[in-house]
This record gives sequence, structure tokens and C-alpha cells, in this order.
Amino acid sequence: MTALNRHPLPMRTRFDHSLVLTYAVDPAQVAPLLPEPLTLDTYTGPDGAEHAFVAIALVALRHLRPSVLPAPLGFRSVMTGYRVLARLRTPGGKTMRGLRILRSDTDRALLALGGNVLTGYHYHRSAARVSRQEAMLRFTVRSRDGQGDLDVTADLGEREPLWDGVFATPADARRFAGPLPYTFSPDEEGIVVVKAFRSSWRPEPVGIPRHHVAFLDRFDGAVLANAFHVSDVDYGWHRGELR
Repeated sequence: MTALNRHPLPMRTRFDHSLVLTYAVDPAQVAPLLPEPLTLDTYTGPDGAEHAFVAIALVALRHLRPSVLPAPLGFRSVMTGYRVLARLRTPGGKTMRGLRILRSDTDRALLALGGNVLTGYHYHRSAARVSRQEAMLRFTVRSRDGQGDLDVTADLGEREPLWDGVFATPADARRFAGPLPYTFSPDEEGIVVVKAFRSSWRPEPVGIPRHHVAFLDRFDGAVLANAFHVSDVDYGWHRGELR
């Protein structure tokens, strides 16, 4: 099954909403989650403290399917993903910035099954709902093991949100806003790298008046560092490559 779950199929979808919250955490707490040769993608804040990052992606999507299939044959789903921001240095000296996926949730049983067969993204079946009332966008997830439970509300009308000052500038905050170009999955023979592609990607900062995320309970002192939203964009992934 090792060769099968190296993301062998290129995929396409369309995001109705993609909301990504990035939390600053103590590097010592997340470093053990990265197998070699992956390393943490860290940032030193204005106060001199070094931060690692865990990003939670909340996505309402449609037309999810292998790229060879037409859009009407794709799935509609609400999905969440929990990732550590990481780096991979290639033998040629290039540094790739990306995401080590720790857990994924979907409200579709078939997607959870297929995801676990074809990827190393650790899918779980969960009950999920996304709703919008004027500028307020809300995601709720209830998982069987409780570790994927969340309740997050974003204020899409708040373009100058006040976070907790992890980043020195808005430009720095954008550099550490997921999704990044690559995802990394450990394999018995190396690291499986999957490259994403997207169209018209212009994420906007948003306010987060409510954010309960059960997955973060394992990290002491996690701080919301940034939050960005994008809507109505095409998105996809190439086949995985073993590095």
C-alpha cells in the first residue's frame, strides 16, 4: 500500500470558502512531529521570541475529483486540515516551504476512505457545517474522537483585525499564511511532496471573534497569529513525488 498512498492522482476542486487560521506555538512542542529531513519553518517576532506554526484550514468545496473527470462528477464537502509549517531542503540546495499534514476531517465517508487509501493525510469522518449570515462565516465540526471538534466564526468585513502581535508587519503575516505551495508526507523511502496550483489567489485578512479548536489543546500557549479568507477559486494538486 505504500506506493498507492503517495497521492498518485492529480486532483481538482473549487473552493467556495477557504479560511485558514495560523497559530504560533513553542517550537519545542511541534519539532517532534516532523520526521527528518523536514525542519520547522519558524519566525522570530518583534519581541525576539522564536515561533513555530500550526495552521488549520477550513474549506467548503465542490467538484472535488481526479483531474481527468469533469466537474459535475466531483464531490461537495466541508473539510478541515491541521498542518505544521515546515521546510524541506533538496539535494540540490533548494528549500521548499510547505505543510506537514497531521490530520484531516471530511463530512463525506467516501472521501475519508479514499483519502486514507491514496494519501498520508490521516482522514477522519466528521459531521461538519458551514453557514454565513451577512459578513459572519461560521464553521462547526463534530468528530467521533473529539479531537477534530471546532467552532470558528470569521468576520469577513473586518479587514484590519487585531491579532496578538506575533508578526512585525502584515507582509510577514502573509508569508506564514497557509496554504503553502507544497505538502509533505513521510514515507518509508523518503518524503512524498505534493505541489498545489490555484487561480486568482488573493486571500484577505479577516477578524476571528470566536475560535474554539480542540486539536490545539495539545499545545500549551498557542496564539492566533493570523487569519485569511479566500472564496470562489479553482484549486488543485499534482501527483505526489518521492524526494
